[in-house]
Amino acid sequence: MTQTITVIPGDGIGPEIMRATLRVLDTLKTGLQYDFAEAGVAAMEKSGELLPAATLESIAKHRVALKSPLTTPVGGGFSSINVELRRRFDLYANVRPAITFPGTKSRYDNIDIITVRENTEGAYLSEGQSLSADGETAISMIRNTRRGASRIVRYAFDLAQRLGRRQVTAVHKANIIKTASGLFLDVARAIAKDYPQIAFNEMIVDNTCMQLVMKPEQFDVIVTTNLFGDIISDLCAGLVGGLGLAPGANIGTDAAIFEAVHGSAPDIAGKGIANPCALLLAACQMLDHLNMVDQAQRLRMAIRATLAANDRTTPDLGGSGTTETFADALIERVRG
Repeated sequence: MTQTITVIPGDGIGPEIMRATLRVLDTLKTGLQYDFAEAGVAAMEKSGELLPAATLESIAKHRVALKSPLTTPVGGGFSSINVELRRRFDLYANVRPAITFPGTKSRYDNIDIITVRENTEGAYLSEGQSLSADGETAISMIRNTRRGASRIVRYAFDLAQRLGRRQVTAVHKANIIKTASGLFLDVARAIAKDYPQIAFNEMIVDNTCMQLVMKPEQFDVIVTTNLFGDIISDLCAGLVGGLGLAPGANIGTDAAIFEAVHGSAPDIAGKGIANPCALLLAACQMLDHLNMVDQAQRLRMAIRATLAANDRTTPDLGGSGTTETFADALIERVRG
């Protein structure tokens, strides 16, 4: 059965890394068909809208999207197109793996951590914002729900179980934020009892950040609330060489969007030197989601081998190649 996915080329370097990624996917013979859609600055220039109705309709129809970075202009409209997409499709689970690859600027050689971040509520959404008339006091509300905490914690444990992971760590600040963070921790403790085969650990967020830097190998799967997850997942990316190696999946009941989590890098757009790894690794997550596990594994192995050999890689990875030569090297390995 043919699967069609929505493809959002994005802004800045987005079209370049998407072109390279689709070339590699086509070589894998996945049978995927592409419905191209616009969002961000590219969409604004064509249609006058940052997030056109046609793009939303495409995602709703196909239920799976692969997305390059988007630029949200300063000023009116959405505070973030990514946040708006998560809200529209209730993409409650943000899944960010951080894995050490050879031949990169990783600070460690044994990192394999998955951060599972609640994606739809909490402090990150900045609900209830207000500023006093004199401009001296700013207020923003934190809202966590039992439903939101329950589904993200259960998602993390189910993911750990499916992947054969040994431990889930719930990260919180319940010692100080006793209601909003305390609710999340209480839910995590209760759900952990349903998974006796998986070790459960809980850790305060500030200690988590220190421990990630000092002894990251102690972590396996981390589950946490929205703002903490945003910070921790970027910290984990820093452990393995940066956002150029950081993919992300946004999963909901009715749709899923897979993306490179780095920015659109307009300063190097059009130069042909953008690193496509993050989007390629997001494509691996997408293939797993579509039950194309063998193809995902082949692609991950090709990426690992290409990075280890420093074969036609981009300058940020220490090579002298281009986005397209990197894709060429991957295609040769995928074909065997």
